[in-house]
Amino acid sequence: MSGTTAPAGSYRLPFGGRASRRLWTFLSQPERILGIVLALILGGLVLVPLFELVRETVTVQPYDRAYLPKAQVGDFTLFHYERVFAGRLSWAIFYKPFFNSLVTALGATIICLTIGCSLAWLVVRTNIPFRNTLHTLVMIPYMLPSWVLALAWITFFKNDRIGGAMGAFAYFFGTQPPDWIAYGPIPIVICLSLHYYVYSYLSVSSSLVSVDSQLEEAGAMSGLSRLKQILLITAPLLLPAIGSAVVMTFIRVIGSFGTPAVLGMPVRYYVLPTQIYAAMGTRNAGDGFLLALVLVLLACLFIYVNQRMIGVRKSFVTLSGKGFRNKEIDLGFWRWPIFALLMVLMVAAVAFPLVLLVLQSLIKTAGNYSLSNLTLHYWIGGGGEGVDQLQPALVNNGNVLDATWNSLKLSFMTAMTTGIFGFLIGYVVVRTRGTLTSKSLEMVAFLPYIFPALAFGAIYIGMFSHPVGPFPALYGTFALLVLICSVKTLPFTARTGIAALLQIDKSLEEAARIQGIGWFRRMVKIIVPIAAGGLLSGMLLSLISIMRELSLIVLLVTPSNNVLAGVIYNYQSQDMPQLVGVATTLLVALVIGINIVIRVLTRNVKVAAA
Repeated sequence: MSGTTAPAGSYRLPFGGRASRRLWTFLSQPERILGIVLALILGGLVLVPLFELVRETVTVQPYDRAYLPKAQVGDFTLFHYERVFAGRLSWAIFYKPFFNSLVTALGATIICLTIGCSLAWLVVRTNIPFRNTLHTLVMIPYMLPSWVLALAWITFFKNDRIGGAMGAFAYFFGTQPPDWIAYGPIPIVICLSLHYYVYSYLSVSSSLVSVDSQLEEAGAMSGLSRLKQILLITAPLLLPAIGSAVVMTFIRVIGSFGTPAVLGMPVRYYVLPTQIYAAMGTRNAGDGFLLALVLVLLACLFIYVNQRMIGVRKSFVTLSGKGFRNKEIDLGFWRWPIFALLMVLMVAAVAFPLVLLVLQSLIKTAGNYSLSNLTLHYWIGGGGEGVDQLQPALVNNGNVLDATWNSLKLSFMTAMTTGIFGFLIGYVVVRTRGTLTSKSLEMVAFLPYIFPALAFGAIYIGMFSHPVGPFPALYGTFALLVLICSVKTLPFTARTGIAALLQIDKSLEEAARIQGIGWFRRMVKIIVPIAAGGLLSGMLLSLISIMRELSLIVLLVTPSNNVLAGVIYNYQSQDMPQLVGVATTLLVALVIGINIVIRVLTRNVKVAAA
């Protein structure tokens, strides 16, 4: 009898044994299981609503029965595509709002880029006075709601030809501003630009710090003027940062609802978000969903074009091992005049609007700005001659007080939800770096950012207005507000979570695992305390964003779950300027106060962690 002896180490487990070992290895890695669970959750909250939006555009809605009497609700149809793109009303429904959206978005993006890049260059590369103070001041407009400046603009420039009391300009100067100054594309572009330039400033200033000034000096030695040095040397190196700023600004502007609603709808100047709002308000959901889909596709197209343009260049390297120098440029005589000009810009973007809205909350009769017409009635009550009894004081105003509580509750619940999920996403992405799970989860977590806010709200109406499997219809509930706000702001905490966890070496967790410490205790005792500073920063962004958000939730709020931003918009629509001033001042005070408190707490957390 003869046989062969298997060499040492060549024994192979049966298929069942190998499968069992692979399963055990997989189950012993919590980050992989967590990655699959998170991917399924995000897929259901981000990708499924998008598919649902597309489905709604080819489905017969109850509103459509007047035009399609033989069709049943839920049947397949191309009626909305024909009506929006090729019908007799298509110019009013789609083409004109689409053109208006492009005009305002491109105009505001260009101005934002100009202001932001100029400020970044002055603060980073020149010897302008009080640079650190300027850096703080130029960030303030982002802390305020984007439509606060629009409310202040209409308060100052409003004319009596549209209806209601005249504005401050007409009162003080004795002449009515023309409609094109008070309403329409010009004030919309100006107001949006003075808010969203911060994106360009942050993106360009962070990249400008790493640009070697020796490159510009070489250009100067070659005979290039200062302007040509900037255009031919500095600007090309900053192209990725500029492209990122353009994308962020364009997406935010084209999805903005509050400013176009306040300054455009009174003269029937509609953009896509306000047209979606109007369609939803008349129960014409099919057209609204289709316009929302156009907004999403437009944002994706803009991102694609931007990436293709940047991808043409081979390299954007600004740092190397050959020595680096960042030399300040001496502005000479122009230091103080430029500083004064920037102070004027800050006054126009921040101080003047807030002062004007506070003044608006103190006047008895709208349109009269004399000292004898001032009162505290709309804040603390007391009545008196000349006050509008239809506008209750803040202390007795249940709408404002309930909405304030709802805003605080929504903001903090969103911040907590996104903080938890952002940390878990960051943990999975970092611990499974390079795998398909990591790449997919990181991509899906970022997707909500590219969806324009009002379009995202329309998507969630389409999905949650009826039961989905075991889940009941959520439309009209506070839970839906928390859900959509959490998903929309998740990219903030996901990115900060990834950044924080990239700085934590895996060996810390492995040492704890060797000592028999379980995964949950490792997270609570080791990882979370170390990453707390970065996570709190992302949660702060989520909290502040939701506190002042209007575009995202304007389609979802109801009288029972309204928030402060929604109440302000309702008062503006009902021409109650004093209550607009009261509620807006309260909102701004809350946003700034919460921002200061949380920044102090975050600083203490960072110090403790250090």
